[in-house]
Amino acid sequence: MARALFCVYVGAMTYPDDLLRTILTRTKVVACIGVSPNSVRPSHYVARYLSLKGFTVIPVNPGHAGKVLFGQTVRSDLSEITEPVDMVDIFRRSEHVPPIVDATLDAFPNLRTIWMQIGVEHAQAAAQAEARGVTVIQNRCPKIEYQRLFGELRMGGFNTGVISSRLP
Repeated sequence: MARALFCVYVGAMTYPDDLLRTILTRTKVVACIGVSPNSVRPSHYVARYLSLKGFTVIPVNPGHAGKVLFGQTVRSDLSEITEPVDMVDIFRRSEHVPPIVDATLDAFPNLRTIWMQIGVEHAQAAAQAEARGVTVIQNRCPKIEYQRLFGELRMGGFNTGVISSRLP
């Protein structure tokens, strides 16, 4: 399983580490689209990980609206979120991205980042968001990037390519 994930991840788009580090440092509130309450689903453990790292994670999933995950009520739609959001993390198939980006841009005029999970890409929707000044990351996972950039993968024996004197 980990090997298959690694193979998919290696083929991901490349972004400068400084950009990813900046995004993960400045982001405080993440709206997670398509999060599952099922703890074995990637959307759940990524959102849970981010919440454990101090991010406020607002889960969005119409099929589970009203439940509580990560200390937040699951919203059925982005329009139900009244607090400012720094980043929208999309856990939906690529063909569902355009309406999500439209709704995101309408709901959050000051949004800084749209992040599409591993396997999720949509060039036209990304270009639309970037034209509005939003940074777009595609086909990447913020959990993996956080672990890689802030030293947690090294503790598991992975060579992350990041040199640091920080002790685990």
